[in-house]
Amino acid sequence: MAIVSNTINYLDGDTLLEGFFAYDDSNSDRRPAVLISHTWSGRDAFVDAKAKELAELGYVAFALDMYGQGKIGTTPEENAQLMQPFMDNRKLLQQRIHAALYAVKLLPWVNDDKVAALGFCFGGLCVLDLARMGANLQGVVSFHGLLNPPIHTTDKPVLAKVLALHGHDDPLASPEQCNAFMQEMTDLNVDWQLHSYGHTVHAFTNPQANAPDLGMLYNEVAAKRAWKSMQNFLEEIFA
Repeated sequence: MAIVSNTINYLDGDTLLEGFFAYDDSNSDRRPAVLISHTWSGRDAFVDAKAKELAELGYVAFALDMYGQGKIGTTPEENAQLMQPFMDNRKLLQQRIHAALYAVKLLPWVNDDKVAALGFCFGGLCVLDLARMGANLQGVVSFHGLLNPPIHTTDKPVLAKVLALHGHDDPLASPEQCNAFMQEMTDLNVDWQLHSYGHTVHAFTNPQANAPDLGMLYNEVAAKRAWKSMQNFLEEIFA
């Protein structure tokens, strides 16, 4: 196995974006691709590492850039400032992540009939919105993602299967929001799953998360369970 990785520029209109791709160079076949959408901090080392892990599983992995030019926040205040325009304008959010989907399908190693997307926290909301807009992809996975739907709706059918991996005690996705999300997916006739992990809060997959007073804490057991569920899901949708 020879994992190759590098950054790559792509565009959303006039906005220059900086993605990160990884793939196994010992395999000459075109293969499924997985988009990775970052947390509110931006495309950082955490999602780049996830891209390499997915490449080791045999996928072309593409850690996308929602903010442009690889911008990364260094404080909660900076993170919020970067994220808020997309929370206020979900059409802009959907346009931006769709640009990443278009870019990954152009990569020469990708079987563009087999693409999925996964995201963490804010990124979970992003990939769920990619599904909600009727994008042509096989599935999306949300890790401790925000679940609230956009105000505007689309008449396009949701094509992607949906897997939401959720901490039961996550203060950013209450039981009421989870119930509303499940009803939304049911009403849209989506093939959906929601896995809820007990005694688990927000950001449970990130070893750097250590703010229990804010409801953000790494949980190694839940993280391993969620990653395994994602692997099973990807194997299913790409079969």
